[in-house]
Amino acid sequence: MTHRSPASPRRAYWLKTLHEWHWVSSAICLVGMLLFAVTGITLNHAGQIEAKPRVTSLQATVPADVLVGLKAPDGKDRVPLPAALRDWARAQWDIDTDGREAEWSPDEIYVSLPRPGGDAWMRVSLPDGEAEYERTDRGWISYLNDLHKGRNTGTAWSWFIDIFAAACLVFCITGLFILKMHAGNRPFTWPMVGLGLVLPALLALLFIH
Repeated sequence: MTHRSPASPRRAYWLKTLHEWHWVSSAICLVGMLLFAVTGITLNHAGQIEAKPRVTSLQATVPADVLVGLKAPDGKDRVPLPAALRDWARAQWDIDTDGREAEWSPDEIYVSLPRPGGDAWMRVSLPDGEAEYERTDRGWISYLNDLHKGRNTGTAWSWFIDIFAAACLVFCITGLFILKMHAGNRPFTWPMVGLGLVLPALLALLFIH
């Protein structure tokens, strides 16, 4: 007759629960982990990966009815664009300046429009309404690298990174507890975990100055 330990049902419960949390968190963060792993390599070798920026320059004239009333606000040099000018920029060049602060001076308005994988700006001359728009595209590798860094990606992507990081923590912590529960039958478990800690620590101490 086989005698089961009183702790066996409890151990089985926790093992099942940990496995459920582990696979759910791994499913949630799988694609994100692949993205961040690949871009970790491209960022680490950014100097060897050549980027060929494409620059697009456009010019136009702001209509007189939009230009009327445009002037530097009193006592302020950084405020959003007026609604009429925002609408014109969207219709003329399909650019979204909502929420962007513009730099105002007596002679011109300048709006910086950075984005993942590139940059852009718009300038409007107040005396004559001459407008310029320039967009720089550094390619999809640069775009993915900026997603990795959260550079100019907005609030929604910032929330995604936080949620993704939380899912990775759940994945790693549940994996650690699963390792602990199986370590009795796998003698190399803790030496391998220790190697994962010691190796980067030694590299940092010996080769990073």
